[in-house]
Parts: sequence; structure tokens; C-alpha cells
Amino acid sequence: QVQLVESGGGLVRPGGSLRLSCAASGSSFSIKSMGWYRQAPGKEREYVANINSGGTTNYANSVKGRFTISRDNAKNTVYLQMNSLKPEDTAVYYCYVFTVVMAWGQGTQVTVSS
Repeated sequence: QVQLVESGGGLVRPGGSLRLSCAASGSSFSIKSMGWYRQAPGKEREYVANINSGGTTNYANSVKGRFTISRDNAKNTVYLQMNSLKPEDTAVYYCYVFTVVMAWGQGTQVTVSS
């Protein structure tokens, strides 16, 4: 069973930066895709970004140009570098991995506030 451990959330001022990490372990299958979703209070979970095993990346329009997703295949770790953060980026961020099924991390809180 895949286990995901997230880190890097916190409180940051508008315009600031944070870097999220998510390390996966325990998978018996190769990881095809890794990525991030987020859920703000009172809203549905929404897609943020993903990266596949070949390194192709995709982003939601709302974060394109500000967030960068990367991956260390040797460590089965995915990163989300978040720059130029806005108050509307405030949410719980969940990482996921897709092998033959989806597995989710526990979530890490990101708060953007002055």
C-alpha cells in the first residue's frame, strides 16, 4: 500500500514563496503520475498540477507561471514550488500518486495572509 508523507506548508505573506514536498513509499507498481490538488474552505477539491514519469507537466490556469512542479524519481518524491502566492491560494494541499490506483497524502495547510 502506498504511503505519502507531505511537508512544507505554513503561513506566508502575499507575494511570498513556499515549497511543498511529498515522498511516496510502499508501492509495488511504478508511479505513472504524481501531483497536487487543493481544497479551500467551503470549496471542492481542485486540481493544481501534475507530472508524469516522463517529466511532462501540467498546471491549472490559476497557478500557471507561479507554481512549478518537479519530481525526483530516485526518491519517489514530488515537489511544488509556489511563488508569488496570493490569498486565494490558501487551502489544504494534497499530493497524490497514480500507479494503478490513486493514493492521497494527508494534506498540508497553506495560508497566504498579511
